[in-house]
Amino acid sequence: MRRLQLAILAFFRVLLGRPLPAELFPALPALPALPALPAPAPSAPVPPVLAPLAPPLDDGALLLLALLQREGRLLDFLCESVEAYADADIGAAVRDIHRGCRKVLDEHFALVPVLPGAEESRVTIPPGFDPSSIRLVGQVAGAPPFTGTLRHHGWRASNVRLPTTTGRLDLTVVAPAEVEL
Repeated sequence: MRRLQLAILAFFRVLLGRPLPAELFPALPALPALPALPAPAPSAPVPPVLAPLAPPLDDGALLLLALLQREGRLLDFLCESVEAYADADIGAAVRDIHRGCRKVLDEHFALVPVLPGAEESRVTIPPGFDPSSIRLVGQVAGAPPFTGTLRHHGWRASNVRLPTTTGRLDLTVVAPAEVEL
C-alpha cells in the first residue's frame, strides 16, 4: 500500500513541477554537484521556448474552449483555486463568467430539451427509446414502457454555428498570452 501512495505522490509532484520526496530514493547515493553554467550575456535576447505541437485535436472543441475563455474567462476561473475566497466574492465573479459563457451558447448553439415538460412532472418512456438520449435512474426493472418522474429534461444541440478557421491559426492556443508594453 505504501508503494501505491508513493507512486501517486510522485506522479502528482512531477505533474505539478514540484520536487520528488526524498523517501523515493533511499538507496541512491548523493549525486555530485554539477558545475554552474555561465550566465548568458546581458545583451543577448532570450529566444522564446516553444512547446512541441500536440497531435491533431478536435478543432470544434478547441474553438468552443477559446470562445468560453474569451467571453467568460471560464478557464481562468476553473484553473484558479477558489479556496481562499469568500463565497460572496466567488458569487460575484460567477455572474460575469455566467454572462459571458451564456453569450457564447446563445450565439453559437441552438439548444432544445430532449424531453418536453417541466422537471418533476410524470413522463412515460416508450419501448424503443434511445438510451443515449434518455438515462433511466433509480430502480430500473422490466421492459418499457416506463413511467417515472422527469428529474432533468436533458439538452440536445439542434444547431451549431462555430466560426470557421484558416489553416494558419494554431487552435491549440485557446487564450493567447498578453504582454503589456
